[in-house]
Amino acid sequence: MADLATTADLEGRLGRSLTAAELARASALLADASALVRAYTRQDFDSVTGDTVVLRPVGSYLRLPQRPVIDVQQVAGIDCDGLVGEPIAGWCFDGVDKVEITGATFKGISDPWWPWNHWPETFEVTYDHGYTVTPADVVAVTAGVALRVLASPSQVDGMVSERIGQYFYQLQQGSGAVGLSVRLSDADKDALGRYRRTASTIALRAG
Repeated sequence: MADLATTADLEGRLGRSLTAAELARASALLADASALVRAYTRQDFDSVTGDTVVLRPVGSYLRLPQRPVIDVQQVAGIDCDGLVGEPIAGWCFDGVDKVEITGATFKGISDPWWPWNHWPETFEVTYDHGYTVTPADVVAVTAGVALRVLASPSQVDGMVSERIGQYFYQLQQGSGAVGLSVRLSDADKDALGRYRRTASTIALRAG
């Protein structure tokens, strides 16, 4: 997956070009920051066509894990051997992120394809999702997280001042310099809150 911000985003916020030393660190910092944002929100943000995910329903609903959902192509039941059956009919997509299977019909109840004669416990859904352009607030958080480390006066956590000649340093508790650690602040988490996905339908594996 591509990083959620670029070196150009960093330079735009710094108001200058990155130095050679900063460029040497920027790619790793952006990758780390992007990974933290994705882990916190449980969202990939990338535009994906024809993605597949196996879901266990809650009641009669399958909640699709990645947003925004652009389109749902098909839903298929998975049998007790883990084999994906033929696409079912009669499911209903709510246009946001849920697929209702209350009225779904599929081979198995009256067809030998489904020998256990009961509804499957898991379903494979094929759908399109994600953003063609990463949302501006996600870019801002990702760039900000990377910049805090890049612009830190020291690579030591908590050190906010350092002088080499007649060596001097100052430590600060709480919100001081972050050193080498890429991390999300409470403000970052607040900014990402609307993207954060809480678990409902259980995603078992993704294709």
